[in-house]
Amino acid sequence: MQQVVFNSHYLAYVDDAMSHWMRSVGYDYGVDGFDFMLRRAEVDWRGSATYGDTVLIDCGVSRWGETSFDVQFDIQVRGQTVDEIVITYVGVEAGTLTKTRVPERFRAALSGPAPD
Repeated sequence: MQQVVFNSHYLAYVDDAMSHWMRSVGYDYGVDGFDFMLRRAEVDWRGSATYGDTVLIDCGVSRWGETSFDVQFDIQVRGQTVDEIVITYVGVEAGTLTKTRVPERFRAALSGPAPD
């Protein structure tokens, strides 16, 4: 045991953060027939959380495309960034794998500041 959070858990953490963010801005998955899926994840480790640490995750859209967007997640422990993760999501028609444009209502919902 290395006494640090296993690296793959950080992707689960940011998935949870994304879900909380969506709920906080009043946007549910599948609304407007739109959903999105992970296309790419880039992880830059700078440290690690350990057992019992409280993890704070700041997130925001760093790039908008027509059918995709990037969300940057800044993961902090005790005020220090331990990981930065950028996830590229691709818009799909809800319930399918068919790529679709990102709706304006979705862009507007996530273009404001992410809540704490």
